[in-house]
Amino acid sequence: MKKPLWTLGSCAMMLALPHTAMAQQATELTFWTFQQAHATFFEDAEAQWNEANPDRPIDLNAEVYPYDQVHSNLLLALQSGRGAPDLADIEVRQISNYLQGDVPLVPLNDVVEPVLDEMVTSRFDIYAKDGNYYGVDYHVGASVMYYNQEIMDAAGVNIDDIETWEDYAAAGEQVTANTDAVMTTFESDDIFSFWIMIAQQGSDIFDADGQVSLDNQTNIDTLQFMQDMIHEHGTARAAPGGGHHSEEYFGFMNNGGAASVMMPMWYMGRFIDNMPDLENKMQVRPLPRWTEGGDRSAGMGGTGTVITRQSADTELAKEFLAFAKLTRDANIRLWTVLGFDPIRHEVWDSEEVQADNAYYQFFHEGIFNILLDIRDEIPGVNIHELTPTAQQVIETNTLHTALRTGNRTAEQALTQAADEIRMRMR
Repeated sequence: MKKPLWTLGSCAMMLALPHTAMAQQATELTFWTFQQAHATFFEDAEAQWNEANPDRPIDLNAEVYPYDQVHSNLLLALQSGRGAPDLADIEVRQISNYLQGDVPLVPLNDVVEPVLDEMVTSRFDIYAKDGNYYGVDYHVGASVMYYNQEIMDAAGVNIDDIETWEDYAAAGEQVTANTDAVMTTFESDDIFSFWIMIAQQGSDIFDADGQVSLDNQTNIDTLQFMQDMIHEHGTARAAPGGGHHSEEYFGFMNNGGAASVMMPMWYMGRFIDNMPDLENKMQVRPLPRWTEGGDRSAGMGGTGTVITRQSADTELAKEFLAFAKLTRDANIRLWTVLGFDPIRHEVWDSEEVQADNAYYQFFHEGIFNILLDIRDEIPGVNIHELTPTAQQVIETNTLHTALRTGNRTAEQALTQAADEIRMRMR
C-alpha cells in the first residue's frame, strides 16, 4: 500500500508547524512489509516522529505485499544492487537468506547496544552475524498455553495444577473422558508446535555450531510424545486445516473443539479477530515443564525490521527505526496497538502496559505478571542459512507423516528429514 505524498492529515500537521518547519522538505523513506498491521504501526510512528522532530520530517511510504513476494523481491533488489527500500520487514525464518557473504543490510549496533540491557537479548541474536545486529523485532514471541476454562472445568481439571507435560497428558485423558473436546491440536503443516516444544528444552533443528541436530534424542522423544497423544491416547489431533492459522482451525476452536492450544503471545490477536465466541473463556498460562527446573516458554516467530544499504539516508532511517521500536513509548505501543509482548522487558510492569485494554477484556488481567515470572525462561532458536529449507522439509513431509497420518515413527520421520537436510549442506 503506497501512501500519497500529501494527505489531509499530513497537510493539517504541516500547517500546525512553525514556518521554518513548513519550509523543511520531508525525507522520503520507503518501507516494505507483509503485514498491514506493521504498516499501520510504522505510519503511526511516522506521525509521532514528525511531531517530535519538525525540523527533520519524514514521508514514509509503507508498501504491503504478500509474504513470499516481499521476501523474494527484497532479495532480488539487494542482489542486483538497485530497487530496494530504505526499511523492510524480514520474517525470522527468512533472515538467514540475507546474512550471507557481504551482508547488504546496515548494522544497527549504535542504536541497539545502548539499550540492550533493557531488552530480551535473544530477540536480537536471531538477526545477528559476526557481532553485528541487523534487525529489530516487534515482539518477544513468548510461547504460552491458552486454556479454555469452560472445558477444563467440565473435565474436572484445575489448570494451575498442570506443572509438567506429564501432568498435561494426564489432564488430556480427563478432558476426552468427560467432554466432547480433545486436549489440544498440533500443527502438521506448520512448524510451530514442534519447534516450540523442542526449543523449550534447549534443542533445535541446527545446533549452535550450525550442524543438523533435528534427529537428536530430545527431538525424537518430543515428536513421539506428540504422536502418542494423537494416535495412541486420542487426547490430541492434528490441527484442522494443518495449522493454527487456517479457517478450519479457527472454526473448530471457536466451537470448543479443543481445551487448549500452545502458541506465542502474539497469537492473542488471532483469538480476538477469528474466535470471538471464546471471549472470557481463555486463560493464559506458562507452558508445562519437561523436567524439574526446566524452562516454561520459548521465543517463537518474529519479524525483524532492517535497513538496507541502498537507503539514501541510513542515519535518519536508523534513528527513525530506534524511535519506532526501541524506545520505552514505542514498546508500550507494541502492546496497546498490536497486542504484542514487547522486546523491552522493563515496560512489562508499567502502568501503561497494565492498563485495561481489549486484550485484558478478552482474556484476563495479570497476563504480563505471567511474562515477568518466566522472563528468564524464554530461550530463542538457532537460525541457519538452511533454516528455510529445513522448515520446508519438516512442514511438507515430516510432521504430516508423523502426526496426521502416523505412517512413520517419530524416529523414522526425523531421521529421513535430517538426512535430506545434511545432503543439501554438502
